[in-house]
Amino acid sequence: MHIPSPFSDLPSTALNRRATLLGALGLLVLPATRVGAATPAKPSQQPHAAVWQHPSQVPGGVARLSLGPAAARPTAFAGDVPLLVLGDTIEWTALVGIPLAATPGDTSITVRTEGRPERQIAYTIAPKQYREQRLTVAPRTVDLSPEDQSRYERERDHQVTVIATLTEMRPDAALQMRVPVPGRRSSSFGLRRVFNGQSRNPHSGMDIAAGTGTPVLAPLPGKVIDTGDYFFNGGTVWLDHGGGLLTMYCHLSRVDVKVGDVLKTGERLAAVGATGRVTGPHLHWSVMLNRAMVDPALFIAA
Repeated sequence: MHIPSPFSDLPSTALNRRATLLGALGLLVLPATRVGAATPAKPSQQPHAAVWQHPSQVPGGVARLSLGPAAARPTAFAGDVPLLVLGDTIEWTALVGIPLAATPGDTSITVRTEGRPERQIAYTIAPKQYREQRLTVAPRTVDLSPEDQSRYERERDHQVTVIATLTEMRPDAALQMRVPVPGRRSSSFGLRRVFNGQSRNPHSGMDIAAGTGTPVLAPLPGKVIDTGDYFFNGGTVWLDHGGGLLTMYCHLSRVDVKVGDVLKTGERLAAVGATGRVTGPHLHWSVMLNRAMVDPALFIAA
């Protein structure tokens, strides 16, 4: 499965050469509706089953695949990327983050269970048409100078190491997230963006309009694995929630945590700002699962 590149707002030819990296941009504040909570799912014996009340097997979505019963937790992979596996001996479930660049159609994951032959589990990625957004921005943020290009490449290579983070998830860990900051959803996940007439990677997160200085709170327990001031994303914090589930917060006016800090749900990590490439203050919030940016709205708790 294709994984787009970080901070990538470069021409499509450059993006194709970096197809194994992650896309991570949050940009303009546009009028929109308030972020809402997901409709609660019907109760289930599996504590994690309620995160997605409907299948979301589309680019930018999450597939929920039953692995069946087993005495020990199976391992599962999309290509060579480990997947998050939850459940118990009665039923194990793999959660598969589907990249926005994934081609619709049939695909599969690989499952390895102790004492059994390796097997494939097939599923189908359905097509989804995201809206297009045409924007006019400062030319220097689209056609990069040699100095800005060099900075972008250094930051991109650093982010590759960040997104490869994989730690154990606690068996009782929750997946339903609190919205990290109150406000209007000012730009939705998946928008196909055209800057100054040039196509760029789709929007890989959710933008929430809020005033500079508004506290940004951890949506789940997590460990700070990266902070920085980046060319496109400005002030940035990454949290690791375990099992290949990461979240990213961009355009921050200040960062109140350091690498290695462990946060509880609701603890402050930063403040909303307008750093990086923006036209106004807002929070860009991204959720990554098995190195694929997925729609944060899928994780919002009721």
